[in-house]
Amino acid sequence: MNLITKQILLLISENGKNVAARLSEQLGISRQAASARIRSAIKNGFVVKTGAGRGICYGIAEIERIHQEFSREGLSEDSVWRTALAPVVAKFPVNVRDIWHYGFTEMVNNAIDHSNAKSINVWVVRNPLFTQVWIADDGIGIFLKIQRSLNLYDPRESILELAKGKLTTDPSNHSGEGIFFSSKVFDLFDIRSGSLHFMHDDGLNDLLIERAENAEGTLVVMRLLNDSTRTTKEVFDKFTTDEEYTFAKTIVPVRLAQYEGEKLVSRSQAKRLIFRFEKFKTVILDFSGVEEIGQAFSDEVFRVFQNTHIDTKLVPINMCVSIRNMISRVKSNT
Repeated sequence: MNLITKQILLLISENGKNVAARLSEQLGISRQAASARIRSAIKNGFVVKTGAGRGICYGIAEIERIHQEFSREGLSEDSVWRTALAPVVAKFPVNVRDIWHYGFTEMVNNAIDHSNAKSINVWVVRNPLFTQVWIADDGIGIFLKIQRSLNLYDPRESILELAKGKLTTDPSNHSGEGIFFSSKVFDLFDIRSGSLHFMHDDGLNDLLIERAENAEGTLVVMRLLNDSTRTTKEVFDKFTTDEEYTFAKTIVPVRLAQYEGEKLVSRSQAKRLIFRFEKFKTVILDFSGVEEIGQAFSDEVFRVFQNTHIDTKLVPINMCVSIRNMISRVKSNT
């Protein structure tokens, strides 16, 4: 696959409409030349075309699609890996195979150990650009399980805790690192359960989406480019300290503590945010998408917590001017 074909597939993965116009603009070529490149990609089996006229839509051709169902009782993640995914990614670069082995077995193990499900379903779709995997169980649901285990007020708080990392409902058998690192190694990582939907899209903001439907069990979706240059080591290294190779750093999207229609103003909201921060040496607080914080909220995080947890360093990033000024104000009282 040449670079232009890959560019076409990347554009289609974003939106299957108006591909020729977008390719023309991106490559600086004529609309006719762009259309010729797309026709060539169709002829070579990389792209499929549906509709006609203004209704034309392009899709990436599937190379392989697999669905397997497993009974959870007595199941091991290694056996699911060997039968469902390992053959599909066998010819991929070593770093890509390593990512899939790590993330896939972690998520299947979570379903085996925590879901109380009867069955686990796995779907795998490979196309010329990326491979995508769905893992679904019919169990209790991950967000409800975390809410009950941590005695949280709202299942939405479970998503904030997952984003922090070092979270497990079974500390004697699990480190609490699996979901956190799995969400970082893939291009797309998506967990859906009940009416909640947590999505990490590489390079974009983590999203908490509330849906009208209330789905049972848990669905995990993972996607990775087949020629990705990412490695598990480089992801792990981002969250470890120089002096010891342990999970000591986390990045927390502060907006996940802000429910729709709310502003972050109260100490109770701040306590929800800082819950379990003491487990880390460094907490990077990403204020992307947050326009304002109140004095009480800021004081609880940056003065009260920091004064009583001097071994945990708080690093705020992506602040607007008002938030920066508020944090500076409460720090000056420390």
